[in-house]
Amino acid sequence: MRAFRFALSGIARELRAGELLVLMAALSIAVASMTAIGFLTDRISRAVALQATEVLAADLRLSGGRPLAEARLVEAETQGLSTAYGINFPSVVFSEQTSTLAALKAVSTGYPLRGELRIADRLFETPRLAEQIPAPGTVYADAALLARLGIDVGAQIEVGALVLTVTQVLVYRPDQNPGFSGLAPTLLMHVDDIAPSGLLVEGSRANYSQLFAGDPDEVAAFAAALRENRPEGVRIEDQAESGSQLASAIDRAGRFLSLASLVSLILSAVAVAMAARRYADRRLDSAALMKTFGAPQSFVLQVGVWHLLVVGVLASAIGVGIGYAAERLLSSALSGWLRGDLPAAGWAPVLPGVATAMVLLVGFGLPALLRLGDTPPMRVLRHDLEPPPPGIWLTYGAALGALGLIVFWAVPEVNLLAIILGGTLATSAVLVLGGRGLVALLGKLRGQVGVSWRYGLANVARRGGDSAIQVVAFGLGLMVLLLLTLVRNDLLDGWNATVPIDAPNQFLINIQPDERDSIRQLFSEAALGEVEFVPLVRGRINTINGLSPSEWREQGRGAWRAGREMNLSWSATLDPSNEVVRGEYWSADHAGPPEVSVDEDIAAEMGLTIGDQLAIDIAGVERIATVSSLRTIDWDSFKPNFFMVLSPDGMEALPQTYITSLNISENQTGVLRQLVRQHPSVSVIDIDAALAQVRGIIQKATLAVQYVFLFTLAAGVVVLFAAIQSTLDERRFESALLRTFGASRRVVLTGILAEFSALGLLAGICAATGASIIGIIVARELFDLPMGLNPVLWFAGTIGGLLLVGISGTLAAQGAAKAPPVNTLRGH
Repeated sequence: MRAFRFALSGIARELRAGELLVLMAALSIAVASMTAIGFLTDRISRAVALQATEVLAADLRLSGGRPLAEARLVEAETQGLSTAYGINFPSVVFSEQTSTLAALKAVSTGYPLRGELRIADRLFETPRLAEQIPAPGTVYADAALLARLGIDVGAQIEVGALVLTVTQVLVYRPDQNPGFSGLAPTLLMHVDDIAPSGLLVEGSRANYSQLFAGDPDEVAAFAAALRENRPEGVRIEDQAESGSQLASAIDRAGRFLSLASLVSLILSAVAVAMAARRYADRRLDSAALMKTFGAPQSFVLQVGVWHLLVVGVLASAIGVGIGYAAERLLSSALSGWLRGDLPAAGWAPVLPGVATAMVLLVGFGLPALLRLGDTPPMRVLRHDLEPPPPGIWLTYGAALGALGLIVFWAVPEVNLLAIILGGTLATSAVLVLGGRGLVALLGKLRGQVGVSWRYGLANVARRGGDSAIQVVAFGLGLMVLLLLTLVRNDLLDGWNATVPIDAPNQFLINIQPDERDSIRQLFSEAALGEVEFVPLVRGRINTINGLSPSEWREQGRGAWRAGREMNLSWSATLDPSNEVVRGEYWSADHAGPPEVSVDEDIAAEMGLTIGDQLAIDIAGVERIATVSSLRTIDWDSFKPNFFMVLSPDGMEALPQTYITSLNISENQTGVLRQLVRQHPSVSVIDIDAALAQVRGIIQKATLAVQYVFLFTLAAGVVVLFAAIQSTLDERRFESALLRTFGASRRVVLTGILAEFSALGLLAGICAATGASIIGIIVARELFDLPMGLNPVLWFAGTIGGLLLVGISGTLAAQGAAKAPPVNTLRGH
């Protein structure tokens, strides 16, 4: 406690000296960056979890082929959950003398619990949000149904014993089948109209569902209770994919934010190390004086440790406050990123933020502080006496261990961690070698220049170790700034290019083989260009390697897709939006046994690998296909893609339909009206909403990265200031000596400019090299985006290093040149 009281009494004086303020600023930025990203990603992950359940229209869905017990709805409501229910079944719908098969979906008030209904007043007009489901006696019909019946909004249709009025065009419902298997057009009606319609009788083919939504913990508890007493024949669903395109966009957004946060942490660590070193150097005289008056080594160390802890606590509090405020501002800017309000963030990110400050202090601050305990008391009389430096393994081992721990905690993604840390260490090594080389080179050249430049270059050569450290600090600072400015722009531009403005926004499904020529001609006359028709069949996996799905599941494999109908296609050539990652895709003239190419993620889920044999039932014909390749799919292309693609051998003889996708602008929607009237069996699916959502995520993520970049910029400024401040005392003393011997202030300032310009030039070249290499690796390996060398990056790095370090270093150090020489010399 004596050490604590002594440290507390002198903390104000230490803060005024400047070193601890730099240390506090670096820690605050690290904590703020960590907590701001933590708060934001926590809220976004909750929102993504909510959005992922949109394909259920609820957080939890029960479904079965028989009426479900209403007692579950009552029980859920008593537990605070929202509920709704519905019935799906096929039925024939009549309009005067015309009839067609429709997929009737009858729902109760409150549907959907998650997501939203979109409707339009007329065919292919701009959709709007539906405030409620159809009232009893009315229906919402999709465009294909209206086209097949040859009617429009306002017409009456016969549904069983009822005559219902079509009041709106149904454009989108959250739980509509995303896999193009629901080929019958949809008719949405109120569940109260089912009984009077007389459609459902004993033995009717219908699917009953109950929907639940609410607090995640309450929903999870309710689902767990249901599973313990699972009703026979009832399926329980509590999670689903939110769509591969949306998931891909959100995943990339998270990686961009992680990248921005990561470089802020690295820069803060550099600043902490330099500020701690400067603090320890300035406290050597105080440590020697305390030991002269009898203070033991442990007391000296405890005083320094208490100073660090106080700074750490203050910096943590400031950083958490800044991080929370920044997240609130950023969240308001990102409103609308995901449909619905972002859920409130928890306080879980506070602990990693505070832990970041403490780990940085231990890993980067404590090794420098350990020198204080070994300070010789004779330093009171001889200022040239230095304590022995701490062991190299202690210094660098603690720093690397702390940095690795923090970065892995902040970014638990091994690939990103390895690339950034590996690139940082490699760049640091190059900067150290470059700094040493610069020292040797300038030592030979300094005699060939004027007085001012000779003084500046001599400073670089004379302070060889410090100059190398400064080159590393400046170089790392410039590298990450370049990485998050020019390289960031390249990455974001490449990301934006993945969803071009002319990306397909309309899917056409259920195209019959004999309709392709007519549709192709229709689009050609409308100047929509050539369209590609992709075949589609429905199939079911009967066995995997001779085992039934249940037997495969008993072996611990994920066979949930096996035994269920799925969409399949075939192709002689690999689609450009696909890439084979394992195995080989068959040749265009393949004539051997059937083969199948499987999406890599689906193969992992099902436990499939190259060489496995699948018995697939397609229209009653079983084909034994061997898994010959695994693919990754670029869902951002918004083209028709399939988890499983078969080789084309003999597939043409099977019953099939075709699908296609194309981009149609608002002023071209007339061709869609003509299409559905000429080909009423064709269904048109509008995915403009999904496209707009992905583009919105890209735009909002760009804004978020730019916002988080402010933390990186602040960390870079702190690094620059810490590097300059580390030699401020020496500069002040050298300036006093030079001016005492007749040198003007201009000569001293010009020398300082020469020194920092030389350091900045080398740091800028190395930084541009490191940013280019890391940027290309990050773009290709993590974001799957094309990227090459950017000449602007090299120009900006070289000139930026020369000017930024040269000018800012001179401005920051000019106080040393302006200080009265007599005051400095008296102090020594």
